[in-house]
Amino acid sequence: MASKSGPVAAQASRGGPNAAFNDKGKPMEVRMSNMVAAKAISDAVRTSLGPRGMDKMIQTSKGEVIITNDGATILKSIQALHPAAKMLVDLSAAQDVEAGDGTTTVVVLAGSLLGAAEKMLQKGIHPTIVAESFLKASAKAVELLTEISVPIDLNDKASLLRAASTSLNSKIVSQYSSILAPIAVSAVTRLVTPESSSVDLRDIRVVKKVGGTIEDTELVDGVVLNQNVIVAAGGPTRTEKAKIAIIQFQLSAPKPDMDNTVVINDYRQMDKVIKEGRQYLLNICKKIKKANCNVVLIQKSILRDAVDDTSLSFLKRLNIMAIKDVERDEIQFLSKSLGCKPIADIEAFTEDKLGYADLVEETSQSGVKVVKITGVKNPGRTISILAMGSNNLVVEECERSLHDALCVVRCLVKKRALISGGGAPEIHLSRMLSQYAQSLKGMEAYCFQAYADALELRNRHANGDRNAGINVRTGLISNILEEDVVQPLLVSTSAIELATETVCLLLKIDDYVQAR
Repeated sequence: MASKSGPVAAQASRGGPNAAFNDKGKPMEVRMSNMVAAKAISDAVRTSLGPRGMDKMIQTSKGEVIITNDGATILKSIQALHPAAKMLVDLSAAQDVEAGDGTTTVVVLAGSLLGAAEKMLQKGIHPTIVAESFLKASAKAVELLTEISVPIDLNDKASLLRAASTSLNSKIVSQYSSILAPIAVSAVTRLVTPESSSVDLRDIRVVKKVGGTIEDTELVDGVVLNQNVIVAAGGPTRTEKAKIAIIQFQLSAPKPDMDNTVVINDYRQMDKVIKEGRQYLLNICKKIKKANCNVVLIQKSILRDAVDDTSLSFLKRLNIMAIKDVERDEIQFLSKSLGCKPIADIEAFTEDKLGYADLVEETSQSGVKVVKITGVKNPGRTISILAMGSNNLVVEECERSLHDALCVVRCLVKKRALISGGGAPEIHLSRMLSQYAQSLKGMEAYCFQAYADALELRNRHANGDRNAGINVRTGLISNILEEDVVQPLLVSTSAIELATETVCLLLKIDDYVQAR
């Protein structure tokens, strides 16, 4: 027996068929490679965290330039090739969906936890034990956060404003937070009913226009359109007591499905074709007028022009305002906002499908033409915000910052509690988890302690001041709640849960197989 085991062992050590079973180094290498990749992503966005955070300039593949410090936007643009790095990109996208804010925080936190896990692995603790302990620690952390949170009432506008302003303070548009925060708060609170547990942000539409400054951004009572009125034929640009139709057919001569060529060799026939075309369009326009409609919104069509010159001149004579190129995905929002139904065929054009408004008008605001529909008779629960800015970069960033502020207020609708910001909750957790770790035994105690260290003013908290955080403006430690730096509970709890889950996933991976 002994003689047989000798050659097998020798074969394995030489790298024979069973060498893989003896290779203990590979799982560790895979783990380390995953951690290095994930920490690289985390370090890339770390500098853009918080009110002193720097902004990133991103050049897209199409050559467009984006300037932002929103974690989700930065990571979406990074073309991560390593699978572990992609997991962190997905992690920030998940936080964006769940809470909307804290997209940078969640990635930095995951990077910090990976650093702690790496130390545990080097001590020889099994990855599964580390992962299980981290999950227990995150559950304990969420429990501790809920304890220190302050419940709020949605009618308390001041608290909502403080949370929205804190979210905006780390953005490029921070000096305009006094304008944007109230817009975000009133937009969400208008959509909330006493029993609603969340707000669908698709019901809040931000229309971007380049012109003016961020100060011109406003909440519109009614609907703002992305499109402009067609004035080529001299049609009206202002209509009072408007009856609005959203039409999904085209006001232009019909075309055959295939590219046919019709050869006409007689000018009388030519005349007849033109006459038929005019008659067809005139009938459509008359039917629209017959239903007492005086504003038409025409859906964009790929197959043929939405309107042509002939139909525009008929609409002008009948005094009907026309707006074309309404996108397909806007139809649902507009029909909900205006209380009308989209009409797919001229035969189905009846008065009961129209929406009613006091005024549809194209106004010029700081050199930009904007179409507003105000005084809608039976409006749905939707809100329009007009975002203005001096150039494209500013308008885009203004929209992203508004989105974050809206999400913060939505978080407060989902989970009606606030906690202090400025690093205070993380330090509190770190301290409480360290204390809790001392009551545990064995490996778990080590792992809890490492989790606590990853969340790193200790002394102020040790004296029982749980709201002590870093005041960035003065560089001193102060009571953050008194400084009005607050954030929703949901942002922190979801960041901790998601970051920990991702880290545990990465820890449990021990091999990397490429599928062909």
